[in-house]
Amino acid sequence: MPQEFEIRREVTVDATPEQVWQAIADGPGIDSWFMGRTELEPGVGGKVRQTFPGGFTEEAEITAWQPGSRLAYRGAPSPEGAFMAFEYLVEGSGSGTTVVRLVHSGFLGDDWESEYEALEIGDLQYLRKLATYVRHFGGRHSTHNLFLVHPEVGAAAFRSQIGRVLGLAGEARAGDEVTVAVEGLEPEPGVVEWTDAEGGCVGVRTGDALYLFFHAQGNAVVERHVYVPADGAAVERAWQGWLDRAFA
Repeated sequence: MPQEFEIRREVTVDATPEQVWQAIADGPGIDSWFMGRTELEPGVGGKVRQTFPGGFTEEAEITAWQPGSRLAYRGAPSPEGAFMAFEYLVEGSGSGTTVVRLVHSGFLGDDWESEYEALEIGDLQYLRKLATYVRHFGGRHSTHNLFLVHPEVGAAAFRSQIGRVLGLAGEARAGDEVTVAVEGLEPEPGVVEWTDAEGGCVGVRTGDALYLFFHAQGNAVVERHVYVPADGAAVERAWQGWLDRAFA
């Protein structure tokens, strides 16, 4: 039986409402911080088509379209009645910052408890990615998106290996200056933008890329958005090789 849920998250962004709107209501803008690929038809009744890693596609209908302030869309229900809806509320402070509030709601399926836990964690991480993208890369579009998963990884091993790939002696902490270095790619100096309390989510910004490393349901996940021309195949080979070696 489907289980109703609602998750509310918010983040303060160093940008104007118009800059935030371009990042949440435009396909290339969304692709520059969210996973997969998005096509968005502006206006109420327009479609939002999202193709996720692995080729899975979802389609939703826009139910609210108020440029610069409110965007909402809702997916079609499954035969069992499960669906998801998203609402972004954007409010400028008048001092150069903007508050973005996300309401993620709907009905989840039979495995709703684990799904809810993953969504609760993921929603916050993606809002943090949005804030970092708009502040440091706003107006630039991602040229290549990386999303790789390695299964059966313990939490302690994840924290240790992420610290190592960042050139740290221990676990990553917000504000750490790092160098992202994997075999086959040029090292990238950067900074840890955020971590969660358990160290299971680490956001890193380099000069031309935004990374999210996270551990969820026993999986190690690497996400990367780059804002300059890149050899996507080489990037994927290098990071897949690192995952295979780090968590063998």
